[in-house]
Amino acid sequence: MKKCINDPEKLVAELLEGYTLAFPDKVKLEGENLVMRTYPKELGKVALVTLGGSGHEPGLSGFVGYGMLDASVPGEIFAAPGPQKCLDAIKRADRGGGVLFVVLNHAGDVLTANITMEMALEEGLNIRMIIVHDDIASGPIDKPEERRGLVGFLPMIKVAGAAAEEGRTLEEIVAIAERMGRSMRTLAVAFNPATHPATGDAMFDLAEDEMSIGMGQHGEAGTERLPMKSANETTDLMLQMLLDDLEVEAGEELLVIVNGAGATTYMELFIVFRRLHMILTNKKIKIARSLIGEYITTQEQGGFQILVARMDRELLRLWDSPSDSPYFISR
Repeated sequence: MKKCINDPEKLVAELLEGYTLAFPDKVKLEGENLVMRTYPKELGKVALVTLGGSGHEPGLSGFVGYGMLDASVPGEIFAAPGPQKCLDAIKRADRGGGVLFVVLNHAGDVLTANITMEMALEEGLNIRMIIVHDDIASGPIDKPEERRGLVGFLPMIKVAGAAAEEGRTLEEIVAIAERMGRSMRTLAVAFNPATHPATGDAMFDLAEDEMSIGMGQHGEAGTERLPMKSANETTDLMLQMLLDDLEVEAGEELLVIVNGAGATTYMELFIVFRRLHMILTNKKIKIARSLIGEYITTQEQGGFQILVARMDRELLRLWDSPSDSPYFISR
């Protein structure tokens, strides 16, 4: 393993310090390495807070800023932070309009979030929690609580954050976030494993001539291992699974995101998107908005995620609303 790091014990602290120094007009560190907006939103508006392990940069802290998150609570590498840190971030972010706690569906994150919610409610805070569970590979359609959270966090916080900037109430924002959650599906593929940056251990094993459909963000087992396929063959397989699960029909409008896992080049991601565009055009399904890049990664893991989301007029308007975070800017 080759990593450009210093002391493995100081990885997260140095990462967060460097990140906030790089974007001082957008983010700052407060408390116990909490990533906060440099300029808090107006009093009376709903705040958005999230949590998650480090090592997936830029997600999740890369999306703290105007029109998106108000605070992110990073844990250690691939580990959830503690509930006390989360409660501290929630209190700091609260502007008097309530707090939406956005949590990706991973066991450690959900455990921390549930304890945090109990503590927050005991203190009388106005807070609601929403779980991101967009991964179709990790659970059946009738059991969304079993589905993991992947890049679906991004459209979730984008539309909810835009609604918060508009001054919508907490209950209204929860309803919008829930609608976004019901409307999106994600599927991942892995080509080669990541290594833990502190230990050098591979997170899973995958033969040189294999790929894994449905691999989780932390190397959780996928639905099947297949011989390595071409970009077109891989995209065809993944997209059909997504369209079937979401029950997309001709004439509908989709948001499409291709998210690189960390080692897959933009060359490869654009070749995948080319095929997505070709298939959807042939099916008379409109790509209303698209995004190609690295938004939540796992070190040097090879592979990508495809997200498709059914968009109505309001969701499209909120997606297009202004935002200004280090890794997502819209005007």
